Amino acid sequence: MKLLVCSLFLLFATVARAEDPFKIDHSQVIPIDSKILGRRYEAYVKTPPGYDAPQNRNRTYPVLYMTDGAYTFQVASGVTMVPFNHDRLKEFILVGISNAVGEDPGKARTRDLTPWSVPKYGTTGGAAPYLNFIKSELMPTVEGRFRIDPHDRVLSGQSFGGLFGLWVLFNDPGLFNSYILTSPSIWYDHHALFASEADYSRTHKDLKAKLYLTVGQMETPGECSFCTANMVGDVKTMADRLRSRKYPGLELKSEVIPGTYHETTFPVGLIKGSQWLFLDDGD
Repeated sequence: MKLLVCSLFLLFATVARAEDPFKIDHSQVIPIDSKILGRRYEAYVKTPPGYDAPQNRNRTYPVLYMTDGAYTFQVASGVTMVPFNHDRLKEFILVGISNAVGEDPGKARTRDLTPWSVPKYGTTGGAAPYLNFIKSELMPTVEGRFRIDPHDRVLSGQSFGGLFGLWVLFNDPGLFNSYILTSPSIWYDHHALFASEADYSRTHKDLKAKLYLTVGQMETPGECSFCTANMVGDVKTMADRLRSRKYPGLELKSEVIPGTYHETTFPVGLIKGSQWLFLDDGD
């Protein structure tokens, strides 16, 4: 009887544990009620393995901020875990920025990540106040709690997030020093981003940033049956334009990732971009 009771206890204990949600180690969620936007957002923060070690108590870390945090934070947490544990990447802090809490994620991101209003896509053109929220509310909250180096910030985004990242690069170039941008929606608003790039070039002689810009090979009408924009061509054109400016402070790496679609490019691009920026080569 004792054996049966013990066996049942172990069975139910195992079932109870299996029903618990999976948790990401060394992570926490910080709610932020934005006065600028009048909405609540969340910052998902994960510190690297060595963050709490006594020898690192005075050390500051680079930080990777990511839009669409509910998706991108999980990807980043997974793909950096083994490289961090095996010292393949230099350690940095991950910060995923959620879409507005309680709203439809698609509508919220379309509003917040697009720089210009295009009514046929719904409520759009909210990038400027959204950037103000990130700069004035989210960053001070996160960087006030964690040992973050404010001179080593990276911004990452996919699709509309990539569009937003390039727009930030041309409109507030000092906020981030590096970018990992995958499958940017350069097509948005009749390629208005090219005009932003041209406007920047007319008034600036330098663009101090490290930019990793990538797109999937299958993101063209010829490779994808339902693709309507030539995103591969757009990324190549943007990269060529930036290189033609010969900005002394710009480090640009652009590539087409073989075999990936719009929905699958981000994980590959994120780890390749992170490796380009943070590879620990033993120096």
